[in-house]
Amino acid sequence: MRLDPSYNPQVNTTDASGSLKLPRSQLAYARTAPAFSRAMASANQSGALAPEGGTAAWGTSVRSGQTLTGIVREQMAQRGVNISNNEAMRLAQTVARSNNIANPNMIHPGQKLNLDSLNFSLQQAQAVNQAIAANKAAVASATAPAVTPAANVNTLNTNTPMGATALAGTAQVQLLTRSDRSGNVVLEKTIDRAIEKGFIPAQDKQAVMNKIVQLSQEHRFAPDDFARLTLMESDGMNPKASNSRCHGIIQFCDGPDRGAASAGFGANPKAILGHSVLKQLDMVDKYFEDTGLKNFGPVGLDDLYLTVLTPAARNETRPNAALNIPGQQAAYLHVNRDMRAPITRNSILAGLHQNANERLGTEVAQRPSMQAARLSAYAAQAAVSEVR
Repeated sequence: MRLDPSYNPQVNTTDASGSLKLPRSQLAYARTAPAFSRAMASANQSGALAPEGGTAAWGTSVRSGQTLTGIVREQMAQRGVNISNNEAMRLAQTVARSNNIANPNMIHPGQKLNLDSLNFSLQQAQAVNQAIAANKAAVASATAPAVTPAANVNTLNTNTPMGATALAGTAQVQLLTRSDRSGNVVLEKTIDRAIEKGFIPAQDKQAVMNKIVQLSQEHRFAPDDFARLTLMESDGMNPKASNSRCHGIIQFCDGPDRGAASAGFGANPKAILGHSVLKQLDMVDKYFEDTGLKNFGPVGLDDLYLTVLTPAARNETRPNAALNIPGQQAAYLHVNRDMRAPITRNSILAGLHQNANERLGTEVAQRPSMQAARLSAYAAQAAVSEVR
């Protein structure tokens, strides 16, 4: 949503030596949310994604009456992922390109289709679905009665102010002590950092956490990915972050049909800065609804960020294709962190992970995941990319 910022206070464009080169350790910044990674690894083990040189290619033959969009939906559903019409149309374009089909509407019975190009979307969708399921289980666990001595439970009178306060405090402790069960470590670290910086009142921690998890379930993204988004856009949920044209935790920008207008502040975008993180999360909900985020199926980090930055760019699905994103952007988002180079889906993934790890101070050994593998491939190609 920052299409033409005059100043970007959140991002350091160079390292200590002034270099814009990609770090040598390509996967050091590719850390995904633990629940997200576990879901990815589980999907790998189940054979949902064929490893290089491993199982047979994913393919099918066209039957009479089928469309490419219908085939994509059917094949994804057979693997446990239900996708929207919009997502099916988008992925059908990807399949058409990978099979050298000039017109996706022109396929014929008996035609052989290679569907390996769907593997990443399938892997990502399965991981998001499993992460959402893990979050729901964690919330259910957090709201279940605590295992406490019977005497304590029996003697707690919730009809009195003191009893009600004690019960609320007990529930809050249960939520806080179980907050790591959903695996949203990046989100929790980001919220803790925001509290330290004064962006969020300490008493709002669990409410903010719960709201973001709720949004992730409704709009189908991983909670940790939202944290990475805000670390780039507002230094990690700073409600007063502004670059004169864009404001708040996801940088609601001025102008017609843009973020501030969606949030109800088209006439006075800067008024967003007067609202808390919790209130701005309600605005985020409205913006995601207006931009149809949930219609893109289980949403990966790249699509989540593009929804905030330039929604129209989501139509380009190739991981290494240059995206049409006007205006100056953070160096982290460019291939090799070179401002002269294009921004691609892969460079966005790399930049958001690297930025998050630098701000949170996390450098962790990677678990196998498709997103990590994709970033590794990005790092390899980025080293030889020509500036166009």
